[in-house]
Parts: sequence; structure tokens; C-alpha cells
Amino acid sequence: MSNTPQPVVTESTFLTLHYRLSNMAGSDIVSTFDENPATLQVGSGQLAPFLESCLIGLPEGAHQSFELTAEQAFGPRNPELLQKVSLSTLQENSDPDHTYAIGDLVDFAAPGGGQFAGVLLEIGERDALFDFNHPLAGQAVKFEVRIIGVL
Repeated sequence: MSNTPQPVVTESTFLTLHYRLSNMAGSDIVSTFDENPATLQVGSGQLAPFLESCLIGLPEGAHQSFELTAEQAFGPRNPELLQKVSLSTLQENSDPDHTYAIGDLVDFAAPGGGQFAGVLLEIGERDALFDFNHPLAGQAVKFEVRIIGVL
């Protein structure tokens, strides 16, 4: 037996892992367990910071599950993120031939060149109501991870 310490995940580690994010009922939101594992660098924004924080300190070979409250995960739902958008703004941000339906996820250009998305809740004659909360805001989630390799 060698006395080489087992590598562990740090704030800037490259690692290969399988992960699953599911709701508390067990329905997968995203999973790599039936596919190729993911390779990523911790701290690079490839995983949400709250998911990365679960990984810190885990040794290579670890297989662990975490249950995260809504506050620990994507945060509580924010009623201020229910926003009316004028139909003219909606048309400026979309294909003019596109017809929207309630429940559609619509991307908008953000100031500074980014993008943000909202779910269409209702549409009126002059404006539309969108929910710009993260789709998983207000929900507890399960995060399962198997660390395959720490590089």
C-alpha cells in the first residue's frame, strides 16, 4: 500500500464525475449517470456555486447524495421577478413570425450583452406577464455525485 494521500476536490480542481440533480420526488432534472461522465473545473462556472460547494473536500471515488433546501439551492421564489413586458419589447427580442404560448420559455437580451429567460404566464393586448425566477426557485433538490477522478 502506498501512503500517497487520496486526491480531494478543491476550489480549483479539474475533475471527472457523474452527477444527478433531481426534485425531491426523485425525477431527474439533469443526470450524467446514463451517459459519459462530465469533466469540469471547479470555480469556472460550469456548475452552480452551491453545487460546487457540495463537492469541496470530497475524495476521489466518493459517491454521495445531498438534499438541499430551496434556500440552499436556487433560492426562494421572488415575487418581484414577475414582470410585465410590453408586446413591442417582446417582438423586438424575437422572431416576428413566432407565436407564443403560455408556459413558453423566452430569452431576452440583457443590457451589457447577456441573456436572461422568463416563462410566459399570460399575454394581453399590450403586454405579457413573465416569471423571471429560475425554474427551480422555491424547490428543494437532491444532488447526487460520484467523483471518478480528481486531476
